[in-house]
Amino acid sequence: MTVTQTPLEGVLVIEPRVFGDSRGSFHETYREDLYREHGVPYSFVQDNLSTSVRGVLRGLHLQHPRGQAKLVYAVLGEVFDVCVDVRVGSPTFAKAFGTTLSAETGRQLLIPPGFAHGFCVLSERAAFAYKCSDVYSPGTQFTVAWNDPEIGIEWPIADPILSDKDREGLPLSGLLDRLPRYEAR
Repeated sequence: MTVTQTPLEGVLVIEPRVFGDSRGSFHETYREDLYREHGVPYSFVQDNLSTSVRGVLRGLHLQHPRGQAKLVYAVLGEVFDVCVDVRVGSPTFAKAFGTTLSAETGRQLLIPPGFAHGFCVLSERAAFAYKCSDVYSPGTQFTVAWNDPEIGIEWPIADPILSDKDREGLPLSGLLDRLPRYEAR
């Protein structure tokens, strides 16, 4: 597999080797020893799967405290996936990284704790999987506005389908007292 560091500290693009022929394809979606060898320091304790239709945008979500590292990928279809550094004091605070993840390529994104995460669906349908380093803790989860101008994400869809929770997300400036603090490594 190929692992590439993005401009955001700790955010990695992981591209597994995909074996394909006329019958279809095969690739490993996760193998702890191999991932650790490539610098992934997290143990994952919960797996999630969401399905969505074209135009759905989910996010930007995070938990704090009880932050979660996430390893995310598309099982079916294609999504545009985004993470945002929301660690107050970080040199990349409010900076976003986005990439396309598809079932065809198997590309994954590793997102450390302290980052908000979201995605929008580009294909007719998508099934999106994510491994989490901590369990879901509803009392610690909150939503950053997907269209916060301070972040300036260029989403590839114009009029997303949103949940009430995502429609009511707050700008970073309204969450400063709830956000995690940056700790230099």
